Amino acid sequence: MKIIVDDKIPFIKEAIEKIADEVVYAPGKDFTPSLVKDADALIIRTRTRCNRELLEGSKVKFIATATIGFDHIDAEYCREAGITWTNAPGCNSASVAQYLQSSLILLQTLKGINLPEVTIGIIGVGNVGSKVAKVAQELGMRVLLNDLPREDKEGKQGFSSLQTLAEECDVLTFHVPLYKEGGYKTCHLADDAFFQSLKRKPVIINTSRGEIIETGALLSALDTGLVSDAIIDVWENEPAINLTLLDKVFLGTPHIAGYSADGKANATRMSLDALCRYFNIQADYQIIPPAPSQPRITADTLSAAYLQMYDPRQDSNALKTHPELFEKLRGDYPLRREKEAYVIVNHPE
Repeated sequence: MKIIVDDKIPFIKEAIEKIADEVVYAPGKDFTPSLVKDADALIIRTRTRCNRELLEGSKVKFIATATIGFDHIDAEYCREAGITWTNAPGCNSASVAQYLQSSLILLQTLKGINLPEVTIGIIGVGNVGSKVAKVAQELGMRVLLNDLPREDKEGKQGFSSLQTLAEECDVLTFHVPLYKEGGYKTCHLADDAFFQSLKRKPVIINTSRGEIIETGALLSALDTGLVSDAIIDVWENEPAINLTLLDKVFLGTPHIAGYSADGKANATRMSLDALCRYFNIQADYQIIPPAPSQPRITADTLSAAYLQMYDPRQDSNALKTHPELFEKLRGDYPLRREKEAYVIVNHPE
């Protein structure tokens, strides 16, 4: 068996070399028809577009993307070509929730936003949005949920309309997949009309897909005061992001909200598990991220402890200083662990 693997997928080398006869590692953007032609399987990230142009005439029968999103996979072509594919839903949901938690704490400590007096609207309440809701509730925030697909399936109870969120929320955060058409279209969900409907000059947060927000509309909303501030991790036209928007936002990071080592390990594990199921392989492997350099945290408050675990200002400062290094900052992202990897001492509670 020959497998082509994105060389930025972490914790995979030892495990996959127990599974495959031949493994080739390559940057995700450098997957070419000649590279994949005689491969049995691909393990990729979002930078590899799996479509007819890449796959036609190849031996590829299975693709695993070590990501939640899968809009880089041409599902229709794969169906026609008899190629099975899988993604890693929920793999980095706790990581994104950690990013939101620290960002909200920074809004409180640096912007004077009293979180227990704030209403947050969560647009998209799947694996990620559900964890974000729990984080917001723990911070004392009033939480409104918007998820049209879930509402259509489960009923209206517990969900609010986008209009209600636009009228009542002080913070709006997006956790939806990218759908470019159809009844649940999310591409440019936040457009000029959306921003004009806002009543409370909210903070806008986007950690889902860059195309969810129309960049020009957000810039205009920031300039005219329809939006008070923004925290942006995902951008239109990555890595050629809008530098004017980067300059204006409170926090601007290089698509790393879900990049905790725990989330990456989950994605790698889910991809390998799916590969082994598809090819009916029995393999013994473990995917365990390394321990943090300082697993014991001394802090007087939980908020201070959480910022010691992860402070998004470091990622934001790095991108704002060197936006041309977007891909490098993302691809060479340092070890970041979630709270289960730490012990907090001197916390009064």
